[in-house]
Amino acid sequence: MNIFGLFERRVAEGLERLAAAGHLPAGLDLSRVLVEPPRDPSHGDMATNAAMAIAKPARMNPRALADLLAEDLRTDPRITEVSVAGPGFINLRLAPHLHHEVIRAALLDPAGFGRSGRGAGEAVNVEYVSANPTGPMHVGHGRGAVFGDALANLLAFAGYEVTREYYINDAGAQVDVLGRSAFLRYREALGMDVGPVPEGLYPGDYLKPVGAALAEAHGYALAQMPEEEWLPIVRQAAIDAMMDLIRADLAAIDIRHEVFFSERSLTKGEVDQIGATIAELRARDLVYEGRLEPPKGQPIEDWEDREQTLFRASRFGDDVDRPLLKSDGSYTYFAADIAYHRSKFERGFRHMIDIWGADHGGYVKRMTAAVKAVSGGEADLDVKLCQLVKLLRGGEPVKMSKRAGDFVTLRDVVDEVGQDPVRFMMLYRKNDAPLDFDLAKVLEQSKDNPVFYVQYAHARIASVFRQAAEALGRAPEMRSLADADLSLLVDEAEIDLVRRIGQFPRIVDAAAAAHEPHRIAFYLYELAGLFHALWNKGKDLPQLRFVKHDDERSTLARLALVGALKGVLASGLAILGVKAPDEMR
Repeated sequence: MNIFGLFERRVAEGLERLAAAGHLPAGLDLSRVLVEPPRDPSHGDMATNAAMAIAKPARMNPRALADLLAEDLRTDPRITEVSVAGPGFINLRLAPHLHHEVIRAALLDPAGFGRSGRGAGEAVNVEYVSANPTGPMHVGHGRGAVFGDALANLLAFAGYEVTREYYINDAGAQVDVLGRSAFLRYREALGMDVGPVPEGLYPGDYLKPVGAALAEAHGYALAQMPEEEWLPIVRQAAIDAMMDLIRADLAAIDIRHEVFFSERSLTKGEVDQIGATIAELRARDLVYEGRLEPPKGQPIEDWEDREQTLFRASRFGDDVDRPLLKSDGSYTYFAADIAYHRSKFERGFRHMIDIWGADHGGYVKRMTAAVKAVSGGEADLDVKLCQLVKLLRGGEPVKMSKRAGDFVTLRDVVDEVGQDPVRFMMLYRKNDAPLDFDLAKVLEQSKDNPVFYVQYAHARIASVFRQAAEALGRAPEMRSLADADLSLLVDEAEIDLVRRIGQFPRIVDAAAAAHEPHRIAFYLYELAGLFHALWNKGKDLPQLRFVKHDDERSTLARLALVGALKGVLASGLAILGVKAPDEMR
């Protein structure tokens, strides 16, 4: 039950009645009309910007329009008070029974409460991680992994049919470097003197097991081959081993993809998909031979002063047209990425979301242009950039991992602090904001540690139900609590918690629309804060305690309140991929 969606429809109906009565023009665009919690809770339960959103196209004074709409809303028996404020905000106060219906809905269907039909079963492809298969995942990869996974969970909760995809960058120079690095470790495993790792090769110890496996499988045979013969063998073995390592790293934070798409498959299958994509775009006059003008100001990394094969990216919103072939005739990375996203479109995805590192920000315009081109405007691409993670321990920078050679691995962090702190804290900042991750802070049992604070709220509620089972002589079931007398919840702290629980469906819907799972983390922390405050208030005021041995009616009412809250906390944590414990030690 989305109470805010309910009243958005009610406001729209009021505006339609005003239009039918001739007070407003017909056919006004109501997409900017919102119903949301007021900034100041003392103003009411919800507020709408309707008058200000449509005043200009309606050619009316927003305050006068607000007065008209307010009169219509006052006829609704579910609304106990309507007031107009400022330039035209309309504040609404609702009948208490509406809030009680929200609590009952949360109790009757804990797993379904907050879900929406926004997605309507539409297919959406979320591509995330896609780290080069050249070593274990580092902490920066982990942020994109957790963000992408939580976003996929969120969209599924909002009714989309989600596919989680990993693009394996197994073509190009970096995997040749990987192959040569593994070959060095292979020679080392045979007992040969390899000396220090040469500049330009991967120095980490993680390739030693690959070298040992190659030595066991091939003996000295590879060492006696020229590079053009051993490189494909070693390269594929190294890629397979690195992908096994990456899958294990992802599993450590409970991330599993449905699709692993190989970049090499674009050209190594029966059809050269990159060539076919270029040919299709050329047939639509979207590829031509020409020269790029010299860059003005900021240099463009793919500019060359020569005639080359160019995609008309500027026709679709990019700054310049983009090369598809290098000077040696091979495909550019961009050409491969166009073909890859064309594959997504051909697989039925009209909604695509890519999660990239912040250093790829300059690549966004060209890829959104490419998706528009290959889909004929039928598909959309949303690129989410994840900023860097600064890893600290007690405020001091953490040293690099010996195993990785030049960075701290994600697995090292998960092994030290656990899966839940990693996932929650990676989501406790907006994805495009830098993140300080302090290994000491995330293990603190305090309000300053958000993941502990939220999980502790869930565990405390579970303890309330254990106490209630003792006091009542039975374990109350959630569905039966829907019959409790919720009118007994009259303290302001209880009412605040009731209102905030009712915002969960709206938070989910807004977070899914904006592709921002951090909103769920923020909401859970605020919700936990209200609960802990009520718990502490009950210590000083016995009449507010959740379990009262001499008053079963008020006990059941408060159990209904915290039971609904427990379901919301569990659902929100599940979206983030974090456990909801019943006990914490």
